[in-house]
Amino acid sequence: MDVDTRLLRYFVVVAEEGSLTGAAQRLFVSQPALTKQIRRLEDELGVRLFVRSRSGMALTETGHELALRVPAVLEGWDEAVRATGRAARVLRLGFLDAGAVGAVPEAIAEFRRARPEWRVELRQFDWSDPSAGLSRGEVDAAVVRLPFPWQEAWAVRELFVEERGVLLPARHPLSDGETLRFCQLWDEPFVAAGAGTGAWREHWLASAERDGHPVKVGAVTSRPDEWLGAVAGGCVALAPASAARFYSHPGVVFRPVRGVSPSRVGLARRRGRTHEAALDELLEAIAAGLKRS
Repeated sequence: MDVDTRLLRYFVVVAEEGSLTGAAQRLFVSQPALTKQIRRLEDELGVRLFVRSRSGMALTETGHELALRVPAVLEGWDEAVRATGRAARVLRLGFLDAGAVGAVPEAIAEFRRARPEWRVELRQFDWSDPSAGLSRGEVDAAVVRLPFPWQEAWAVRELFVEERGVLLPARHPLSDGETLRFCQLWDEPFVAAGAGTGAWREHWLASAERDGHPVKVGAVTSRPDEWLGAVAGGCVALAPASAARFYSHPGVVFRPVRGVSPSRVGLARRRGRTHEAALDELLEAIAAGLKRS
């Protein structure tokens, strides 16, 4: 029997969390989608893995037996993937937005000159996965914006800080201002990331910096083009200052904002993994390049 390893990863997280809500937040997926995948796994195995109740998800005896064995299976698979990458001399680096990786291509070029036998794959992920592929095991390391959900599970090295501003429709009454106060925006409809992104969504809505004023969500997006389109259509969005350089739209303007915390950018990798010389060298080159930029 062949089972998708993604289903097994979902199963492990639900078993650990004991609830679909907590597991969905940790996995950056919607609760209905996670429910569907757990049912699919049960159908493929022909057994019931959880007893569902208002208090959460309790493992059945069969589910408990599977939960004892699956982590070792997944770790073995992950190590096989890493070993394949090492044998092929491939390093995979995830990222979310161009502003966070401004100097990364130059750092990669420098690394390649020193280690020509290695290939570096730079992979962009949308905002439905703020870990930029780490949570799915798709990359060896990632350039991330902090905070992101469950970041304590990874080894994170903060690199630099940049101010956040706001993207406004070009026709917005506040678009002529030089620097805005965040409180001027509290009643505006904001563009938000998906609910499953947890701390990431709250940070980019600045929910904790509104003095209890409720957030009004006008659109939910996960990609830069959707994000800019939602702003051009009448919403507003907090954005790092680099967004003004890397993303443009004829119907959108960027303005600095006072009263909102900055964005922090870091490098994240698996915690406790054996340090591999090539990956260490690449990350050092990236850290040095981003600090200089």
